[in-house]
Amino acid sequence: MNFWMSLLYFVIGALVGAVITFFVTRKNFEKQLKENPPINEKMIRAMYAQMGRKPSEAQIRAIMKSMGQ
Repeated sequence: MNFWMSLLYFVIGALVGAVITFFVTRKNFEKQLKENPPINEKMIRAMYAQMGRKPSEAQIRAIMKSMGQ
């Protein structure tokens, strides 16, 4: 009986640890994305400049909107 109780406690502890780890990791990942977005308007302007074009503000807004930011 002692072995089964130990196994049950281990499984419950592992599940609780996995759930807590999931939520902490997700919150940390969202925080990092908010602080360091994958691309911003400055990067889009630099990309257009490398192609030899001057983007309009509407083009930049359209690209940002299409990327969901």
